Formats: sequence, C-alpha cells, structure tokens
Amino acid sequence: MLLTIDVGNTNITLGVFEGEKIVGTFRINTKISRTSDEYGVVIGELMELNHIERDGIKDVIIASVVPALMHSLTSAIIKYFNVKPVIVEAGIKTGIRVVTENPKQIGADRIVDAAAAYHLYGGPVLVLDFGTATTYDMVDESGAFVAGVTAPGIRISAKALWQDAAKLPEIEIKKPKSILAKETISSMQAGLVYGQIGQTEYIVKNMIEESGYENVKVVATGGLGGMIARETSCIDIYDPELTLKGMRLIFEKQGDK
Repeated sequence: MLLTIDVGNTNITLGVFEGEKIVGTFRINTKISRTSDEYGVVIGELMELNHIERDGIKDVIIASVVPALMHSLTSAIIKYFNVKPVIVEAGIKTGIRVVTENPKQIGADRIVDAAAAYHLYGGPVLVLDFGTATTYDMVDESGAFVAGVTAPGIRISAKALWQDAAKLPEIEIKKPKSILAKETISSMQAGLVYGQIGQTEYIVKNMIEESGYENVKVVATGGLGGMIARETSCIDIYDPELTLKGMRLIFEKQGDK
C-alpha cells in the first residue's frame, strides 16, 4: 500500500491507497509541534483505528508547504515505517511543466493538484483549491502550468473579521438562509460565503477569457470547496480527494523511464 501525506498550512491530510483505491483518509493539525516519535505514534494509531496494517505500507510520498516540520515527519516515516519517502520537490517527475516566471515559487500542493486535474480530467483545466489560501491555477492542453492566482481563503478572511473587529464574534462558516441578513452572525456568514462565490465566479471568468482557451474544465478541491461548488455553475467538478490522487499519480511516475 501507498501512504500519501499532504502537509498544508492548517492540516496534514493522509491517504492510504491500495492500487488506485483509497482505503483510508485522516487528518492531523499542522499547528501542533511534534517530534518524529510523536508523528510516528499518531500516524500509527490513526491507521490502526482505520483498520490499516502499518506493515502493509510499502511506499510513502509527501507534498509539503511547511518546511519546518519536514525533518520530524520524514524521520518518523523512516523510523516507524522503515520507508524512505518520496518528496514532491523540484526535479521530480509530475507529468506537467511549470512555465511561469519563477517555477520554484509554485507550492508542491499546487503542482500536485494541477498534475491530478490534468491527468484525470484533461486540459485545458483550471484548478481551484479552497484551502488556507484559495488558489486558481491554469494548465493548458499540453500539460503546462501557465498561470496562477492566490487569494485569502475563507477561514483567513473569517479570522480577520473576528480578530480585528472587537465586536464581531467567531462564527461557523456556512451559507445563511438568505443574503438579506438581519443580524450579525448571518451577515458575517453572508459576506464570507457569498463573497467567496462572487470572487470565484469573477476570477474563473476572467482567467478563461484572458487565456483564450476553449472548453476549459473547472475542477475544485479543498475543505470548503464543496460548499462553493454547490452554489455556482462555474465549477464543473468537485473532487475532495484530488490532492491525494495527484500524489499517487506522481509517485507512479517515479518508476517511469
């Protein structure tokens, strides 16, 4: 089995594949500092609770946007799983070419999402990831990563509201019954959710228009992506496991000659 580990700014998402099938997924909070032993124990216990044998893990691949924890995490994988993990970084085979002005500035998570969307759904494809940041990445029909937009994620915007405005409370992020809000909580929810929908539709429309590409598929992923995808026709496909699938595809490419 293959263990895929996506290290984001908020969560570490782990997926276990048996062939092409995902047999388990689980999450760990990125913000908590852990030693290699703690990572080893936590990951092992999560796998046990999901009825996955640790000894069944033969390969591991990691994509990370948080360099500070990589030493502890990779050490944990080597010590507790006896596997040297593949790291998604510059020089690794991904199946796409990055042709932006500074390719090294493109995060591993965006490369993985782009590779997955292109392989699974074809190109041209516009990939949206509703994570800590909301990202919009264009891949052309030849598999070239040509452009990307980065915006604050919904949770970042929400946190700014209740941290920087003294009288605004911390709220659940969900779509209110109506945009015509009549009290503080629903007014904040309306601003956050409808604001994200509007941003999404505007950016998608303009990226497709300026690219000149025809028949662009719009594929979304990320924790809050499902909520946004249900509210707009500009998103064609919502795939919550896109990043994990991309990591599996990239791992398989490492054996290609």
